[in-house]
Amino acid sequence: MNDSDIKQIIGARLKILRNELGLTQEELASKIGTVKGKSSIANYENGSNLPSDEVKLKMCEIFNCSLDYLMCKSNIRNYDKEEQEFRFAYHKEMEGLSEEEIADALRFYKEMKKKYEQNKK
Repeated sequence: MNDSDIKQIIGARLKILRNELGLTQEELASKIGTVKGKSSIANYENGSNLPSDEVKLKMCEIFNCSLDYLMCKSNIRNYDKEEQEFRFAYHKEMEGLSEEEIADALRFYKEMKKKYEQNKK
């Protein structure tokens, strides 16, 4: 897949997310605040441009989704809080693991955290 294809896929996801909230391109641009109106949003959605990191983070906040989901790196819109903590803490160690192996590690992490919380009481 080339860069143009990736931009098209991300643009399609942005359009879906915007439409889910019932926002026009102009309204989304206004909510973001740092983009130059409707034309910037149109360029993101048609795959001409990718948003800056600052704009991506604001979009994640508006759309209530993870950056991985926004950028089509994952089909999981939001991880639960414990999974977010786990992925943040162990992201380097997870490289090369399958999704099943990551899920097993997450289950183990949750069990250990639960035992720790019970022992604190």
